[in-house]
Amino acid sequence: MTQISLVLPFALPPPELAPDLIRALRAPALATLLSRSASCQQLPVDDHIRALPHEAWLAQALGASADGNLALAGAVMRGYGLAQPEGTWFIVHPAHTQIARSHLLIADMRRLQLSEAHGRALFELAKPYFDESGKTLLYGDAGTWFMRADDWAALETSTPDAAVGLNLTDWMPKGAPSRAFRMLQNEVQMLWFEHPVNTEREARGLAAINSFWPWGAAPAGAGLDTSRLATSDALPWMAALAGHPQAAPVTPVDALGTDAIVLCDALTEAALATDWAGWLQHMHQLEQALFAPALAALMDGRLKQVQLLLSHRTRHLALTTTRFSQRAFWRRPTLDRLLP
Repeated sequence: MTQISLVLPFALPPPELAPDLIRALRAPALATLLSRSASCQQLPVDDHIRALPHEAWLAQALGASADGNLALAGAVMRGYGLAQPEGTWFIVHPAHTQIARSHLLIADMRRLQLSEAHGRALFELAKPYFDESGKTLLYGDAGTWFMRADDWAALETSTPDAAVGLNLTDWMPKGAPSRAFRMLQNEVQMLWFEHPVNTEREARGLAAINSFWPWGAAPAGAGLDTSRLATSDALPWMAALAGHPQAAPVTPVDALGTDAIVLCDALTEAALATDWAGWLQHMHQLEQALFAPALAALMDGRLKQVQLLLSHRTRHLALTTTRFSQRAFWRRPTLDRLLP
């Protein structure tokens, strides 16, 4: 192996909390990787793309970004062993929306705890309604379905993580097909309302599944090369994008045999929930599982280069460190580059 790119969404703390969080963070290997870098640059963040900065970067790296949409559906389908012979397909997630004081919110999918039995029951209930609307619906797993909607190819969608915690009105699908989407969405919402699945979930203190979220539209034949992609602590659809839909543990750096892009989603749930104690805990775990092994691999020559791609909603930082740059012993290890 010569190079590894570690994609770490929400590894940059929010500006207002960054000084306090960095003081509490004990990550000497990360500090060394950050401080003894060969290059450091702020990557542009395009406010017009309806995705988080790391999602836009990953789609670009995989050749899956078109007109601001992340055309990932076909690649994720292949990860689930599903064929995409023709047409335009979307990724579809069963979702929970709720009314805040003045607006709608969508819940983080990581917190839904949707079982296979419940996911399959809701899928089978909704499928005839999709069929009647001319939309083919396929099952990937409880939280990841796929919809063929050729006449919705122009639907402008957002990634679910980009919308979490924000006014949902700004992130809902838009464009000419949006009216047809809302009609189908309303039918499915009424269908699932007070369904036994949701009655059982609410009795257990879980959020009701009361909507669905489409995104990632891709036309048939839009082949992507995801052979370099690996994931850790990832949602099943992310792991499927990398070719293994069953979520895997953190990938040890020395187990990757070729140049790789590693998407590590360990920090996202805590960051989206503003659980900064949990964020610190996960950062400390990554120090042992990812940063220290990467630094050791650089120092003993198993790696020639490590690229760190750190982000939050409005900032994206790319740092590259090499075995040679790690010899700059006079650079004191510090986490200051995580500051705004």
